[in-house]
Amino acid sequence: MKTNYFSRIMLAWCFALSLYHGAYARETGDAGDLAKKLSNPVAALISVPIEFDTWSDIGPADDGKRWTLTAKPVVPFSLDEEWNLISRTIVGYIDQEDIFPGAGSQEGLSDILQSVFFSPKEPTARGWIWGAGPVFLLPTASDDLLGGEKWGAGPTAVALKQAGPWTYGMLVNHVWSFAGDSDRSDISSTFFQPFLAFNTKTATTLTLQTESTHNWENEDWSVPINVILSQIVKVGPQLIQLRVGVRYWADSARSDPEGWGAKLAVVFLFSK
Repeated sequence: MKTNYFSRIMLAWCFALSLYHGAYARETGDAGDLAKKLSNPVAALISVPIEFDTWSDIGPADDGKRWTLTAKPVVPFSLDEEWNLISRTIVGYIDQEDIFPGAGSQEGLSDILQSVFFSPKEPTARGWIWGAGPVFLLPTASDDLLGGEKWGAGPTAVALKQAGPWTYGMLVNHVWSFAGDSDRSDISSTFFQPFLAFNTKTATTLTLQTESTHNWENEDWSVPINVILSQIVKVGPQLIQLRVGVRYWADSARSDPEGWGAKLAVVFLFSK
């Protein structure tokens, strides 16, 4: 996508955030609490984030470009009076070109990452919220350059604390491949997502996070740092959260993007 075109989208998104700032908050005092729940990856709240990301300077020659449209639905299930099960799914649509010399262009579905967290309904005595369970990698990519063509699985966990307007914690997972195309590289990858969020009473959230990945097969790190501004608004009967953010790659493997990128998202919220 051309830079000037994407800049216009970013400006329009920022205008939407400012236009609707606090609109839902004026209708109900629960908006701030709702924004705080969205900062908690294992909150008992049904949400469907749709994210749009741009990537550039990909590959050894820094000629590659990519954009992704990713759905990340979160669905909680009550198991009993003490425990919830939280389903978190990540699946994307990718359009990329020149990710390495001679690669050409590809577009289509990515692999699916499915996480399941078992989480207590109440925080610990010290106020910690946590969840843990399995994570699964499904080779659903529609092109061999859009996924790893491997089945994978491993553990995932999250721990966080919410004190006043602040939310801080970390989500981690590790995926090992156990089946798939034998001609493709094995997968042994750890994902770290430390996060810090500040929530206001008007349902505005400012989040600082990284989405770091360590590839144990080739000892590479990818460390994108994200700063995201979010606002809950109401469009007719539908509650949504608008997000706009910037990303900087503090470290990246040869095949990963470099420099700056951008993130836009709409999160649809539903009652249980």
